[in-house]
Amino acid sequence: VQLQASGGGLVQAGGSLILSCTASGHTLSSYVMGWFRQAPGKEREFVAAVNWSGVTTRYADSVKGRFTISRDNAKNTVYLHMNSLNAKDTAVYYCAVDKSDWGSLGTADFGSWGQGTLVTVSS
Repeated sequence: VQLQASGGGLVQAGGSLILSCTASGHTLSSYVMGWFRQAPGKEREFVAAVNWSGVTTRYADSVKGRFTISRDNAKNTVYLHMNSLNAKDTAVYYCAVDKSDWGSLGTADFGSWGQGTLVTVSS
């Protein structure tokens, strides 16, 4: 599965962005999908995950209440709606496939990392 994240950019603190994750040549509808991020000098960290139907989601405490993960299987796309952004949200954001089908949701459980999309929040 080749994934492509898009939608990043420069936004002021308090602003919003919507990231999209699409796949080429493969359907995502049967997979648990996740969003991760990696800030400069830091390890990649979990942000959010969504099950195949979109009904079940999980979030990192740092984004809970501000970010929403969703999916449109008809469009083969997973989204990350980000609101109330702050400087700590600045990072490269990646989407990935959960190889363990809702295991620990750790970085090691995910694969098919594509090129990320950079989100920069200015204060």
